[in-house]
Amino acid sequence: MTPTSDFNDLLALMERLRAECPWDAKQTNDSLQKYAIEEVFELIEAIQTDDGSAFATENLKGELGDVLLQVIFHAKLYDEAARFDMAQVIYALQDKLIRRHPHVFDKENLADDEAVKRRWDEIKRQENAHWQALGKPIRRLSNVKAGTALMQAQALQSQAASVGFDWTNLQGVLDKLGEEITELQQVLPCGEFNYQADKLSDEQRQRISDELGDCLFVLSNLARHMGVDAEMALQSAAGKFRRRFAFVEDQVAAAGLEMTSCDLQTKDDYWNAAKKSGL
Repeated sequence: MTPTSDFNDLLALMERLRAECPWDAKQTNDSLQKYAIEEVFELIEAIQTDDGSAFATENLKGELGDVLLQVIFHAKLYDEAARFDMAQVIYALQDKLIRRHPHVFDKENLADDEAVKRRWDEIKRQENAHWQALGKPIRRLSNVKAGTALMQAQALQSQAASVGFDWTNLQGVLDKLGEEITELQQVLPCGEFNYQADKLSDEQRQRISDELGDCLFVLSNLARHMGVDAEMALQSAAGKFRRRFAFVEDQVAAAGLEMTSCDLQTKDDYWNAAKKSGL
């Protein structure tokens, strides 16, 4: 079998893999969830590291394909369960796009992107009323979309703030952050210089997890108050770390050394050089 650019051939390939590959055959919608998450983040990383090179171009095509695989794989499994097929997924998507773009297809006069956004939100509210008529629970936080923990945190905070459940100034957020950091410090084994994380009891680890989660939640709230997307801020920080660490690796190798044996001060000096260079 040879690859083509025909979407129907892709669906046929998925069907064959489902029938003949032992790993593909045993997958379920539940088992595939983690792969869908991983593939989306790998796509984001490919976009962020895109430098226009031949490798970056091939990498982007590959990561977009991996995300598409998750879509057709899930659709295939639901088709086997007699729920719906890929054609119905495509129809539902087109129906939604046409419905949410009346300024394109019904020629509504929407002057700018803000007007488009307001109309989009209005249409979504109408759709939500339809889902509620079908039995969807009415909860303010029910409208928060699934996503990473940081994405959900900011979305939940925004919903709460829309009804006045929020700090009135930035100092309130900073005070809360200080309070949460203090509580985290109280459960950390700070006095044990040579502590071993694997020696912590389950209770200790859970307390640390709880307090650390509270700190992250408040930090995401601080980002929201500043109009910063916490998820993309952390993605950017991770990308920056990758670039600077790669610089350190290159410098250590150029000096004829190994990362595992090179002393920390030397690696830290290279790290600072990476920062100064703008990486």
